[in-house]
Amino acid sequence: MEKDAPADARGWPELWTPTYTGLGERTHLAHAGIDLDTHIRDVVAVLETEDLTDVILIGHSYGGMVATGVADRARARVAKLVYLDAFAPTDGQAVFDLVPPDIARKMQAGAEASATGYGIPANPMPSDTAPEDQAWATPRRRPQPLQTFATKLALSVEASAPRYYIYAKRAGIGDTFGRFYARAQREGWRTYEIDSSHNPHITNPQGLLAILQEIAA
Repeated sequence: MEKDAPADARGWPELWTPTYTGLGERTHLAHAGIDLDTHIRDVVAVLETEDLTDVILIGHSYGGMVATGVADRARARVAKLVYLDAFAPTDGQAVFDLVPPDIARKMQAGAEASATGYGIPANPMPSDTAPEDQAWATPRRRPQPLQTFATKLALSVEASAPRYYIYAKRAGIGDTFGRFYARAQREGWRTYEIDSSHNPHITNPQGLLAILQEIAA
């Protein structure tokens, strides 16, 4: 998430990276009741508390669910909506509606078998992730509350902000996000491809930076 205003003498925009409740440094707040709406409210609260406007809102992977909800509830603050190899839902859809049924069942079973009974374990990182990046990221990845994937998104109207889709070409088995890239092309969003697996911010940060700079401009 960027606020489209200079942060220093070089004119770089401010970068804000809110952490969802129950994840990252907020993992101590995890509980079974956390759902998609919780995470949408997390980000809306940052926008409102910090009075951020003209925001370029970026959602990666599951974050596309959150960003879509935020752009609906805080539409006056969001200037551009960017999906980074992410779910791009419509009204009434949950993550479990957007993945194959067998994958949804595996996710649910993983949560039920977890130590908490509700936390879905993180997927393995893509095979092209450098060992040093694996070593840094793996301890920081936390199980995600089941209800964040089960909650259906409720939208008031279609997003009004211009939308962009960045598709990671090294999709691997299943190509979860190809359908959303196809939708973006079909509906006339500005689209990009990046030579990366699912986490370009880790495996191709310079390529991603170039695309984001173009979008911001």
